[in-house]
Amino acid sequence: MPLIAVSRLAALATLLLASTGLWAAEPMSGAGSSAAHPVYRIWAEQFKKAGGAELAYDPAGSSAGLQKIRARQVDFGATDVAPKSEELARDNLVLFPTVISGVVPVVNLPKVEGGKLVLTGEVLARIFAGEIGHWDAADIRALNPGLALPAKPIAVVVRSDGSGTTYNFTDYLAKVSPAWKQKMGVGTAMKWPEGVVAAKGSKGVVEAVQATAGSIGYVDYNYVVEHKLKAVALKNAEGAVVEPGPQSFQNALLQSPWMQGGDFTQTLTNQPGRDSWPITMGTFVVMPRVADRPERAVPVIRFFTWAFIHGDDLAKKVNFVRLPNSIQAKSFRAIASIVDRRGTPIGVDSLH
Repeated sequence: MPLIAVSRLAALATLLLASTGLWAAEPMSGAGSSAAHPVYRIWAEQFKKAGGAELAYDPAGSSAGLQKIRARQVDFGATDVAPKSEELARDNLVLFPTVISGVVPVVNLPKVEGGKLVLTGEVLARIFAGEIGHWDAADIRALNPGLALPAKPIAVVVRSDGSGTTYNFTDYLAKVSPAWKQKMGVGTAMKWPEGVVAAKGSKGVVEAVQATAGSIGYVDYNYVVEHKLKAVALKNAEGAVVEPGPQSFQNALLQSPWMQGGDFTQTLTNQPGRDSWPITMGTFVVMPRVADRPERAVPVIRFFTWAFIHGDDLAKKVNFVRLPNSIQAKSFRAIASIVDRRGTPIGVDSLH
């Protein structure tokens, strides 16, 4: 979409918000992605200060978020996995992306500094499949000459709940390891090998990794920063060693189908580019296309409209990457498509 059109759309939304006020209303309810919880929390805090409605958000995981919005138990669902278009049509739902982040393998190795341990996707897949069981295994040593690796068993920490973080993590492993794709596959919930440590939610993985010497797990990047976890560096699709961070996430996004073809339903894992983080992911919001209770949908529409206009610096503060203008415009269009039961648009009209 031309930048001038994006600017006009954003300007229109800004004018409507400014001219009408945010209007405090009933508390909004949302549930889903635990990875996205920090950005929705900081947006909600500032939105409330600006006069908007309060948000009650349950970081129950992407699977739970989708279940709850399909059952119309919350005002919006949040997921790190974009449902297919036929699923959205079946459930009469609208989908739009909000921010970009990345999945990061993290370790608890007392004598190894964060970012110093290097792994490939293939070796990572073998670790999580239970095929490499000790830190001093030959495949790990070959990637880390000179690094003091302990002769300790590897304690693998995984998500026990349905998780978009798990989906993106396993999607990456399936792309780089044919053996993983055939044996383990891709999913929000996995049948893990025996002996893994299963933890609920991103916070549960953080706590399990911190409590278990010799462990490896995977979490969203903002949890790495917030809890000072030791990140693993990865070799990407170009064979370059990269570390996770907003810049390497943005590099992957710029190389992806999201930018090239405007399709944000595809995953952002294993994108080309020497400086691209290989497990980059987007996160999404799902809302009913037809609002049975417009008074519940309107505050949510105002919230995300406000966040796209005013929330870029806040997203950066909690280590997320803002959407490019062209993708943000798609989100505005999706929001504008929401109607009431008479077919009257409320996605824009609600701001009057």
